[in-house]
Parts: sequence; structure tokens; C-alpha cells
Amino acid sequence: MSAGARDEGQRIDNFLLKQLPGVPKSHVYQLLRSGQVRVNGGRVKAERKLSSGDEVRIPPVRAADKAQVARPPDAVLNRLRAAIVHEDEHYLAISKPAGLAAHAGSGVPYGVIEAVRAWNKYDFIELAHRLDRDTSGVLLLAKSRPALLRAQRALKHGEAEKRYFALLIGKWRGEDRDVDAALVKSRLQSGERRVKIDEDDGKPSKSRFSPKSRYRDATLCEVQIFSGRTHQIRVHALALGHPVAGDTKYGEREDNKPLRELGLKRMFLHSHFLKLAPEGDFPKLILNAALPDELRDVLDRLPRAR
Repeated sequence: MSAGARDEGQRIDNFLLKQLPGVPKSHVYQLLRSGQVRVNGGRVKAERKLSSGDEVRIPPVRAADKAQVARPPDAVLNRLRAAIVHEDEHYLAISKPAGLAAHAGSGVPYGVIEAVRAWNKYDFIELAHRLDRDTSGVLLLAKSRPALLRAQRALKHGEAEKRYFALLIGKWRGEDRDVDAALVKSRLQSGERRVKIDEDDGKPSKSRFSPKSRYRDATLCEVQIFSGRTHQIRVHALALGHPVAGDTKYGEREDNKPLRELGLKRMFLHSHFLKLAPEGDFPKLILNAALPDELRDVLDRLPRAR
């Protein structure tokens, strides 16, 4: 098959995942590692970016027929339509609900991108970034390859401003705190993904925690991240001794018990602000997503600090 103009600049792994619906992601990466995928006759790595006209050779694989790929329920499609916070000629922004993945994956039949594509409204639509499944808030999608690359550049090089609200366990001492700690990903034998601080092998990561409301046993912080690493806020918060409330992966069950009793049924992490600076023909973009009612209700029930 040939890469078209819409595929210009797209990584080969993402191109394959789109071309092979229903094929497990792990199998796609195994095909790349083993050299079974060729571009213009040569072996390529996952990060290779395509140019229009590139010839891509894919070995025979048993892919689910597109008609058999899980279609998100109408209730999900309608919920996401109601969650649109911004749309223009270049971008679509949705306030993603917690519990819904950004995209399909192992054991996850569909996510936001599959649902938006099921609207059958856009010729081109791609995720500009990701949010953890349990994180709510601003999720940006691009309507063209140039818009996608503009957003990805800004996010990769720290030129985008990203702010979250996070309820942290414990009393916060003082004011703003920065965490500048490299992070590395790993997988347990069970397949569970974990992230830890590792200054030798990790990728540079920086977060700034600013307290906004203080409660008896918790603190609401606004968190600005200057990099976009997996689980960054969650691991940096843990390093400060204040894990994110409701975080079952990095937090302690006993710490979260009082909050569960107050109605917290999810991780209290919400992406509320994203800003992209103007670039070329693209104007400045400012996006906001209000804190969901289920999180506001928890704050209303929390005893205030004395």
C-alpha cells in the first residue's frame, strides 16, 4: 500500500495500527521489530515517519474485518458530542470523561478516537495527545496532518501550557513546589505498566504543584506539567509524599478509604487547561474544561483545614 498526503509525517507504528484494526498492538510492534514491515523495500523502526508516496509492505495478518471492530454504543457517541468544549477548522477538543480510554487497546474495545470517528463527520481526525483512562478533562484532536504536527511539536518541546487539578492526600506545607525528576516506564510480569523515578535511565520530567484549597486531610493543587510523561503527575505527587486521591496504582488503600466514604469513586485528576501558542497560520488556542460534578461534590463534602 502507498502512504498518501494525509499520512505525511505520521509514524509507521501509528499508520499500521490504523490500517490493521483488530490486530493487537503487541503484534504490530512484533512485526516491526522482526523486520516484516518494509517501507520502500527497507526495514524500519517504529518511530520512522512516512512521506507521501512511500510504499509500505505489510505481511499477511489476521485482522478483524472493519465491520467487526467494536462500534461504540450510541450513548457513548452522544455523551462525547455533549462533552465538546471547542471546535474550529483545525481542532476538536473534548472534556473526556474518566473511565473512557483515549483510544482502543488491549482489552479496551474502543476509546474517544474510535467514538469520534464513528460520528462519520470528519475526513481526518487524530488524537494530538493522550490522557490516562482514569483522568478526565481536555483532550485535543486534530482535523488535519499539519494541525496534528503543530500540536505534537508544541507538546513535545514544552511549548504548550498544560494544567491539571489534583486532590492530594495529606496536609500541604508551604506554597508552590517543583518536582524535577526523571521517569522511566516498566512492565510487571502481570503486564501492568508502572512508572518510577530513575535519574540514570529516565526521561527528564518536571511538574509544579500549587496549592489552591486546603482541607483537613487533603489539598487541592493545580499542577502545571512541563513535560508529558506517562503517569507523571501521579509519580511526582507520590515523590512529594502526597499521592493523588483515589489513585489505586500508586496510592495506599487505607489513605483513600475516608475519601471513598465521602463519595470519591475515581482518581481525582482532571486536565482543566491547555494552551498552544500561535504558530504560522495557526492562531493561539486556549482550552478549558470545568471540574466534573462528581469531583466538585467530593470537595463540597471535605472538612476544611483549621
